[in-house]
Amino acid sequence: MRKIWIGVLVALLSVRGGAAQESTRGVGLGGDYEELSDGTSSEGVVAWERLKRPVEFRWGDVDTRYGRFDVPKIDARSGSLWRGKAWRGERVNGQAVLWTGRPLEGVRVSVSELRGSGRAVIPAEAVGAYFVRYVMTDGLNPDGGGCGHRPDRTAWDSSAVADVLDTLSVRDLAARTAQPVWVQVAVPREAKAGVYRGTLTVSGRNFRTMKLGLELEVVDRTLPEPKEWAFHLDLWQNPYAVARYYGVPLWSREHFDAMRPLMKRLAAAGQKVVTASIMHHPWAGQTEDPFDSMIAKIRRIDSTWSYDYTVFDRWVDFMLNDVGIDRQINCYTMIPWALSFDYFDQATNRTRFVRAEPGDEAYRAYWLPFLRDFARHLRERGWFDRTAISMDERPMKAMQEAIRLIREADPEFKITLAGNYHDEIQADLYDLSIPYTHRFPAEVKAARESRGQISTVYVCCTEGFPNTFTFSAPAEAVWLPVHAVAGGYDGVLRWTYNSWTADPLRDSRFRTWAAGDCYIVYPGDRSSIRFERLVEGIQQAEKIRILREALAAANDSAGLKELNETVALFTPEGLARSGEAPEEMVSALEELLNTL
Repeated sequence: MRKIWIGVLVALLSVRGGAAQESTRGVGLGGDYEELSDGTSSEGVVAWERLKRPVEFRWGDVDTRYGRFDVPKIDARSGSLWRGKAWRGERVNGQAVLWTGRPLEGVRVSVSELRGSGRAVIPAEAVGAYFVRYVMTDGLNPDGGGCGHRPDRTAWDSSAVADVLDTLSVRDLAARTAQPVWVQVAVPREAKAGVYRGTLTVSGRNFRTMKLGLELEVVDRTLPEPKEWAFHLDLWQNPYAVARYYGVPLWSREHFDAMRPLMKRLAAAGQKVVTASIMHHPWAGQTEDPFDSMIAKIRRIDSTWSYDYTVFDRWVDFMLNDVGIDRQINCYTMIPWALSFDYFDQATNRTRFVRAEPGDEAYRAYWLPFLRDFARHLRERGWFDRTAISMDERPMKAMQEAIRLIREADPEFKITLAGNYHDEIQADLYDLSIPYTHRFPAEVKAARESRGQISTVYVCCTEGFPNTFTFSAPAEAVWLPVHAVAGGYDGVLRWTYNSWTADPLRDSRFRTWAAGDCYIVYPGDRSSIRFERLVEGIQQAEKIRILREALAAANDSAGLKELNETVALFTPEGLARSGEAPEEMVSALEELLNTL
């Protein structure tokens, strides 16, 4: 019998995933690609004609998105050497810029090993250099947010911004263009404390080789492995986007192979949650690639129910055991936007839908037998304790009805919500993520912590700041996790990791929401400035936690006071009080974390 249900499931998924299977491969999967261009320069041709040397290479800073057609304003003396500090086990970033008044052929960047005193070495394999590529973006709404339909792209100020960290090793550059280069050092946990030095080199076929110095001080403290970080990171994954962009069948070996590096990158950022969809279009198909149900619900001819968990099991097993994201499994959703629930009807041999609201008898008849069987299946797999039934942005009354039904099915089910705070239901929510600027009452937060419940801050298109849009200041991505620590949250929920647009490598704009809202990494195992700065912020959050414990144990009240007062500024009120730009706050905090 199971083979029959598997056949039904495959048939359903082949119909729903048809668009993904019929898609051609996305640009950039085979190597280089042609970027879109806004053709603009803030200074025009004059600045390029004033160049003293036709080709320049200098260190810039990670807080600047350098314009493709602009001559960077970097002092020659300060731009010759990059200095940084890092803990063992930390990833630290720098950014250099190559700019040219004439065409360059076969440009290549490389980084040497970093040598310390004696035999101390950070190997070259731990240091990466990446061409930064440009993607189209837009901007915020007049009201300062990023939500709402954008059918007419001309209504927003669109431009090309530096964000994609390319995996390409060699490329040509056109005349009168700038090429940022992102450099990252992953400090080994066994590295000795001290100063390490190395060289960043750019070379090519028709220009002289140029070198810049790197100097990294490794501090005598150690970050744990990302898997052990306490910070609760929840970025929603979209496997359907990967199938479409790579042009592979859903849930095929090729699909999982394409997802592996993408999801391992997320695991290396300390991700705690697996995103699973347990119904058709939980968010009414709002993304370029709609989520579908990973569990087939079959209504037999005798009106009893059967459930096929084949896809769900493969996805969860892959994420837990292959990728290593294994803290929590969030299953969306019992309260979708459309309140329409799919099933395969054997009597008619068709996919049908139940339309019902929480509290309706039809809603109960659909969900109660599933929840009971789902709980049984999860216990058999050993996954029940880490699985939650999850909702987002749903009204309190609907949540109350869903919670009542979940408790009837199995009182031990965990429940999560990303949405507004409601005192009436917060105690029922194992994981509650509330919007930026909202606050948990102090006594509620303490009670949740004592019960082992998770409380995080939620960011989506609503917030103009802090955010990770492609036009957002890079420092905002660092500011956000530190804000979570300052507000007493356990972490951050950002609604998506890889819900790619139709042409994500070249155009991050979308028909709804501000550009970049849908994703933070790119196809072809490409990271981004936004994502790497977000990891910086998570590392800062971990460093704050470790230092607080160490300073308290050492009875260093002065150091602890200075740390807490600095962290407390990472709130809306603190930001206004400090009078500093976010990048200045981030930089000052990082210096303090490397000094205490």
